[in-house]
Amino acid sequence: MLKVKLSQTAPNPLQLILECAPGELHALVGPSGSGKTTALRTIAGLNHAESGKIECDGELWFEANEINGISTALSPAERSCGFLFQQYALFPHLSALENVCIPLHNLIADSALRKAQAQEWLDRMGIGELAERMPTQLSGGQQQRVALARALARSPKILLLDEPFSAVDAPTRQGLYRTLAQLRKDFNIPILLVTHDLREADLLADRITVIDQGVGLQTAAPQILFQKPRNSRVAELVGINNMFEGIFTAGQLSWNECSRIFNVIDKGKIPPNTSVAWVIPADGISLHSTPSTTSIEVQVEQINTLGQIAVIQLRTLEGKHVIAWEASAAEVMRLGLEIGKKSYVEMDASKIHIMPLRLINDPRRFTS
Repeated sequence: MLKVKLSQTAPNPLQLILECAPGELHALVGPSGSGKTTALRTIAGLNHAESGKIECDGELWFEANEINGISTALSPAERSCGFLFQQYALFPHLSALENVCIPLHNLIADSALRKAQAQEWLDRMGIGELAERMPTQLSGGQQQRVALARALARSPKILLLDEPFSAVDAPTRQGLYRTLAQLRKDFNIPILLVTHDLREADLLADRITVIDQGVGLQTAAPQILFQKPRNSRVAELVGINNMFEGIFTAGQLSWNECSRIFNVIDKGKIPPNTSVAWVIPADGISLHSTPSTTSIEVQVEQINTLGQIAVIQLRTLEGKHVIAWEASAAEVMRLGLEIGKKSYVEMDASKIHIMPLRLINDPRRFTS
């Protein structure tokens, strides 16, 4: 189990609490400069936080507080940590085999045994025949597999991956996903993955932590994160399309400048007459050609077809709110949708999630 609690104000602010169990893949997502890589470097011992604690497999790697300063700080070499850097950091003057041998120098004295074990790792990564090639003679995916073999060669207690798939093409990325999935089965260790790709995090991760300006905003399983963001800033960062504002009072949600009132489950945490943000997932929205007592009149503004899927932009006649709706090309034809045509939206109030409204420059955006 990896347990992390860090606090840092400068030069790279960081306020982060997370846990990662053996065999779990935990993704860190957020905009560029949000502190994702700083978090990995601090766990690896390449940076030190002002206060906090890092524990791995019951061993204390780092501890500090504002009063007494740093009391424990194992060096990077003393932390059993495999780190795969974004740019791979292979030594250009060494072959693939020699690069993998590097972390084995302090573990295996005999040169022949070191090379044999390094060769086994390259074989395991499916590139054993490339052992004698120099990094410049390898493709991006091959370089990454060498770097991954090097990171795992010392049998680390945790594996840190810093945007490892960002520099390779889509087919190579799919192969590397399969390799990572197999490694998860073979090694029962915590894996932390930094990525800017939410689809990648959704595909690979058991849990996701959203980071913004060095602060961990929310940690949750992907499905919960995308359907029930902690606040409007999280919803914005995870790319939820249909996020709106309204007033919530005792189970009733009004939509700004619209007459429609939604009955939403009240958990008793939001005071009456409070301005809130709210989101609704795609499966909570349906489009119809005829009105009903609960429908909302809209006008079709854009239709963008992507293969067999169409992304339709709708605008409500009341309030002029924009709604994004996805449907099959067949459904668009069935409804006879075209730009400028009126239609009617139904929203399933049971799927609406309300949350505190936090502006981007509001320091309270980091709280629920």
